[in-house]
Amino acid sequence: MKVIRAVDCRTTPWKNGGGSTTEIAAEPSGASLDTFDWRVSMAKVASDGPFSEFPGIDRTLAVIKGSGLLLTIGSNAPVTVEPGSDPVHFAGDIATSARLIAGEITDLNVMTRRGRFSHRLLRIPESVSCDFDGHNIAVVLPLDSGAAVTSKRDVAALDHGDAAILVRERDTCFRIAPVGTSGCYLVLLREHRAD
Repeated sequence: MKVIRAVDCRTTPWKNGGGSTTEIAAEPSGASLDTFDWRVSMAKVASDGPFSEFPGIDRTLAVIKGSGLLLTIGSNAPVTVEPGSDPVHFAGDIATSARLIAGEITDLNVMTRRGRFSHRLLRIPESVSCDFDGHNIAVVLPLDSGAAVTSKRDVAALDHGDAAILVRERDTCFRIAPVGTSGCYLVLLREHRAD
């Protein structure tokens, strides 16, 4: 199990000044926005506006702090995304924009390069035992409080903003025990190998 501490994550402001992004984990290590296979990040969104386009990327977004936002994906009707609601999955190459409901929000964003990886983002409200369900990598992210993550080999105590990365070949199964009532998120990543 690899643990990433919040203090070691890099935060960068957006060029348009509408927010900032903190990269939690990405592969391959050191990959840019044009070369990652998968990426997990948190963003503070301070103003309404369009999302950056990411051709060939599939995305999932969940709001973890604030009142929420109205997300418009392509020509579809706006979808309300707020803390506790289901994450929203969409293609990064479809024009997408957001309107804040009432002030700044923080979101969790998972992106995978189509054809190389796919993903699921699940909210974990209470203690649960997990397997990889056919996926290769799991990333555990606590929300406002922390979480304990236990595998057959390791135990990690996570604070808000920390993450634990587990791999199926090494960890096989694991247990997530959120602290408090806020729960945490689990990202499952499946690699697609060319035959």
